[in-house]
Amino acid sequence: MVAILQSLSKTVHLSLVLAILLFIGLYFGGDGFAFDQYFFSWLFRYLHVLAGIMWIGLLWYLNFVQIPSMPNIPDEHKPAISKVIAPKVLFWFRWAAFATILTGLVVGYLNGYLHESMTLGIGSGGGKNTAIGIGMWLGIIMAYNVWFIIWPNQKKALGIIEASAEEKPIAAKKAMLTSRINTLLSFPMLLTMVAAQNLY
Repeated sequence: MVAILQSLSKTVHLSLVLAILLFIGLYFGGDGFAFDQYFFSWLFRYLHVLAGIMWIGLLWYLNFVQIPSMPNIPDEHKPAISKVIAPKVLFWFRWAAFATILTGLVVGYLNGYLHESMTLGIGSGGGKNTAIGIGMWLGIIMAYNVWFIIWPNQKKALGIIEASAEEKPIAAKKAMLTSRINTLLSFPMLLTMVAAQNLY
């Protein structure tokens, strides 16, 4: 078991195997279920939650751990963060944001509330559609920030693309402030998502 846990790849593969075994157990242990629209709605919601945990978890890691810790790290150790850890974090961060939005839109479509939610429930009685719609729009704004503000500026700040010495601190500040905006929006976004599923 130690050999598995020492390898992230093996750990993730074992986790997937356990999830599949649980799925099979739930299928055969009950009355079974059809592989219909409800199944695919569940599947994409599961993928949506997985991607969302990765995305918001990394957002909070950056804002609650990495950014506040940087002033306390000796200068000679900072390249370990900026050259090794940050690029890897930003890879998973931006693709998790993309996957979260894509799977969320698929869930809305499969459950028949995509249009009503994207129009914030206007004309359809509000309530659940308004709540999930606010969450969806906040998520879309946050994903936009990731791909079109944070990532382009981080590429400059981290030296992934060419940038002058004057541009790098400006880019780093833009990326940080936009990441803080996403942190600001994350609590309301999660509240509306959970509210739509549980209060209506």
